[in-house]
Amino acid sequence: MKKILLASMVSLGLSATQAMADVNLSGFASINAGKVLSGDGAPQYDIPPTFLADYPIVSAYEEEWSFKPETLFGLQVRADMGGGLSATAQVVARGADDFDAQFEWAYLSYELNDNWTLQAGKKRLPLFYYSDFYDVGFAYVWMRPPADTYTWQIFNYTGINALYTGEWGDWSVSGNIYGGREDSDNNRLLSQFFFREPVREIWKNIIGGVLTLNKDWFEARFTHMRYTNERFQAGEQVTWDGSTERDGRFYGIAVNLDFGQFFALSELNRLDLDGNFDSAMLTLGYRLDGVTPYVGYSTYEQKDGEDGEEHNTTFVGLRWDFHTSAAFKVQYDKVDDKSFNLAVAGDSRSLTFGVDLVF
Repeated sequence: MKKILLASMVSLGLSATQAMADVNLSGFASINAGKVLSGDGAPQYDIPPTFLADYPIVSAYEEEWSFKPETLFGLQVRADMGGGLSATAQVVARGADDFDAQFEWAYLSYELNDNWTLQAGKKRLPLFYYSDFYDVGFAYVWMRPPADTYTWQIFNYTGINALYTGEWGDWSVSGNIYGGREDSDNNRLLSQFFFREPVREIWKNIIGGVLTLNKDWFEARFTHMRYTNERFQAGEQVTWDGSTERDGRFYGIAVNLDFGQFFALSELNRLDLDGNFDSAMLTLGYRLDGVTPYVGYSTYEQKDGEDGEEHNTTFVGLRWDFHTSAAFKVQYDKVDDKSFNLAVAGDSRSLTFGVDLVF
C-alpha cells in the first residue's frame, strides 16, 4: 500500500508541476546477488556466518544465495522552475527493506550566481568521497564502497548547505558548507544488527565542510564535521560518563590518482568520539577496453582497552561495461574480524555479482 501511495504522490506531483517547471526524470538500479562461501560468524552473539556488505542499510549475506541484500531501484525527479530555483526528490526501494520505497533526498536549490548554490531539505551527509552517489552503483568500480570505511549509522541529514564550484588558476575547486540534524528512530544498524532492540540515534548541531581540489590526474578531498550525539536504547536514554550527550568530530581525506588506464583510490578517516574510530581504504585498478580489474584493502579500528572493534577486508573484483548505461561486476571479499566483545560478524569469505545501470 505504501508503494502505491508513494507512486501516486510522485505522479500527481509531476502532473501538477510540468505546466510550471521543466521536469527531468532519471533513475538507477542495482540487481545484485551473493553468498558467504565460508565464515565463522559471531557465536557469542548468535550471528551465523555473515558478510555485512553495507553497514548503514544492514545489507547482510549469509550462506544461501540471495538477491535481496543489495538489490535496489531508485528514481530521481528534478523540477527546474527557472530563475535558478529547482526542487529535487529521490526515492529508493531496497531489497534490504523489502522494497518499501522511501524518500532519501528532498531539497530545494537556488543558484545565487555561477559559483554559489544554496540548498535546504533532506540530503546525504557528505562524510565520504562517495557519499553523494553511494546508491548509484554504476558511478564507481566496486560492487559497493568498502564497508570497513563506510560504516556510520547516520548517512542523511536535514538542514541547509551552500555549494561552491570554481576555478583557482589551473585547479578545479568545489566545496560544501552544511549544517543540520538527523533523528533516526529505530536506527537500522544499531537496532537491527548491533543492539537488537529499538535504538533512536540523534545527531544534532551538525556543522561541517568539504573542499575538493582537482588538477589533471590528481584529486584531493578534505572534510570535517562536528556534531552532538544523543541515544535512546529500548526507550531509555543512554548516558556516557553521566552525560546524556557527547560531542563528535570527524576528519577525512581522500586522494585519487587517475592516469587514464591505471588509477588509485584512497580514503583515510577518523571519528573522535570518546576515543578514536579510524578507517581507511586503498584500491588499485586498470581499465582495458571496457573491462576493469581491481584489487583493494580496507580497515576499521576502534580501540577499547584490550579488545575494541577491529576488522579489515581484502577484495578483488572485475567491472565490465558491456553497455553505455550498464555494467556487470563480480567481487570476492575476505573479511578478517579481530574483535570479540565488539565483533561485527566474524571472519568470512564471500562472492557477490550483479548489474548496475542508470536510465
